[in-house]
Amino acid sequence: MGAEAAAARVLVTDLDGTLLGGSACDRRRLLEALARHPDIVVVFATGRSLDSVQELLRDDALVPPPRWIIGDVGASVIDGAHMTRLDALEERLRAGWPGTERVRAALRRFPRLVYQEHVVQDGRCSFHLAPEDLTDDLKAAVRALGCSWSYAGDRYFDVLPARAGKGQALRLLGRTLGWDRRALLVAGDSRNDLSLFHLGTSAVLVGNAESALVSAVPARAGLHRSALPGAAAVLEAMERLGWLERRSVVIGYHRPPVRWHEARWQPPASPNGILPTLQAALADEGLDAVWAAAHVGDGPLPDLPPAVTGGLPLSLLALSPQRWAGYFHRVCKETLWPALVSQPQLIEDRPASWPDYEAVNAAFARHINSLAAPGATVWLHDYNLWLVGGTLKARRPDVTVGLFHHTPFPHPDVFRRIPAAGQLRDSLGRLDWAGFHTHDCADNFRRLLSGTGGPLPRIGVHPLGIDRHAVAALARTRRPRGAEEGVQLVLSVERLDYAKAPVHKIRALAGLLRHHPGLRRRMRYRLVCPPPETGIRAYDSTRTELERSIAEINDRYGTRDWQPVDYIPRNLSFAEVVDHYLAADVFWVASLADGMNLTAQEYVAARSAVRRPGVLVLSRHAGIAQHLASAAVLTDPHDRADLEQTLHRALTMPGDQRTAHMDGLAKLLRFPDPLQWARSVITAIGDAAGRTTPSAMPRS
Repeated sequence: MGAEAAAARVLVTDLDGTLLGGSACDRRRLLEALARHPDIVVVFATGRSLDSVQELLRDDALVPPPRWIIGDVGASVIDGAHMTRLDALEERLRAGWPGTERVRAALRRFPRLVYQEHVVQDGRCSFHLAPEDLTDDLKAAVRALGCSWSYAGDRYFDVLPARAGKGQALRLLGRTLGWDRRALLVAGDSRNDLSLFHLGTSAVLVGNAESALVSAVPARAGLHRSALPGAAAVLEAMERLGWLERRSVVIGYHRPPVRWHEARWQPPASPNGILPTLQAALADEGLDAVWAAAHVGDGPLPDLPPAVTGGLPLSLLALSPQRWAGYFHRVCKETLWPALVSQPQLIEDRPASWPDYEAVNAAFARHINSLAAPGATVWLHDYNLWLVGGTLKARRPDVTVGLFHHTPFPHPDVFRRIPAAGQLRDSLGRLDWAGFHTHDCADNFRRLLSGTGGPLPRIGVHPLGIDRHAVAALARTRRPRGAEEGVQLVLSVERLDYAKAPVHKIRALAGLLRHHPGLRRRMRYRLVCPPPETGIRAYDSTRTELERSIAEINDRYGTRDWQPVDYIPRNLSFAEVVDHYLAADVFWVASLADGMNLTAQEYVAARSAVRRPGVLVLSRHAGIAQHLASAAVLTDPHDRADLEQTLHRALTMPGDQRTAHMDGLAKLLRFPDPLQWARSVITAIGDAAGRTTPSAMPRS
């Protein structure tokens, strides 16, 4: 026990209503926080018996393992590591105990006192009793036995040894182990926790505490009366005491850099995109940062060894599949995404799911708050966390909060068609900084918030590049995949999403083959289009229409040895994608709206690395078009004739022009690599700590 004498922090918590209280999400957050801080000694102070506690630990994966257990309302003390009793302490606590039979016999004259026959009891007698039956006569009868009593929940009446009680047991255990009273935090919710609050330690009354306890605990220094229930209040109290590790930079993105699939952690497939970009930022040894992300699952959080993340600091927020479905599948994809890609006619009002979006954002705000050091920089990402900024700034005005939009940001008129537009705009207005890939998106954001009163967030334009060196090095080791002599390959690599306009492209291709029959058997369109996450219904009609359109064009124009469309509806490794880049004469991007579109950059980087000519047909509405417009072949996906004509132009472009075209694109591909980009954004957020007027919009 000697090592515990130096314990800096001891959490002493009731179970039912306290540690077990609140939402499953909050309980998971507390479990994770305790797992991250094994130096915090966990002590259960409960009315349960040892058998009941052991059953709970076996059946409930969200219960943290206790180092010590004060059970039976303070009549039992157990070593939780070995599940053995501390006999010497129990003898002192139970001194003078008359025994169960004598207690029951003496109290039989109180017919409304109902013994709990099926509850395991040790060193106490437990009864059910209505509040109006807790009479002075009953109290006197207990005192006459030389015992004490405890009453909780307007129902549970416990007769205890005179020296027993949660507070008395904790005082005795603490003296034995040499704990400093200032190192203790006690937490409770019921009247039988009262003795814990009389010890003068740091303490938290959880938001769902019984009124009888709330009124009996006097206000004093070190006592926190939380508005949060159960586990959330315990976590809040630990945060207030500074028990939890804090970082100077907290990155908030709804997905982690690894995913739990088929009972193991798997890394992202590509070296580019948001996930590897944030990984690059966290790999910077000079950055004191942590990544807050969600983990979806019903069970406990899987172990995340440093080898899996490369040692990156990662803090997971556990969410149930049901909460995730309402938050991500319904609200993010059916309500918000259509607005972002300027398709307001597809916006679905999901009032039943909106509380899930609010709850996940609130959970992220609490989680980030627990990780952020005083004055920290918080870097949020994308529309999935639009409500975090407002909630976090209200709770932590000391932190500087920035949010980068990797997606397009819509015109204010489109944004206002979101059912909760006002609530979202208010939260966005609380940001210190907002970042975008393009000036058009930044201007839409500025106009949305103009006239709302008060200072507006600073706005930055930071186009994201790819890891060109990694792509080029890989390209030099690969060979073209599926190249055919005399057949030009047109390629698209994109997730299944109506915003990528896949059906528009198939229809344009059908028109091209109809109007230019000489291209039949001399070109092929390959669409690498992996499906979205299971449970997202927003793209179901797109998938159905796309597959039908592909079947129609292949049936109409295909032959036994040639099909105009080669459809690959699955995820490929990045090496395989590079093989397709090297085989493709034309890369076709026709997004209705898009962010930077990193696949276009990857195509140019891969082809130029091995000196292969090629043509990039690029939607005018993709973010990268604002940067490559002078060299790319621009197209308008809303105009089928234009889609058809620009593709024809690409397929008929002479070889020397293709070489010049690719060289021109490569020269314009001068965006910061992921690490440089991340550093510049974090610096910009930090510089925005003072919040300025909208006239100050850095252009980078």
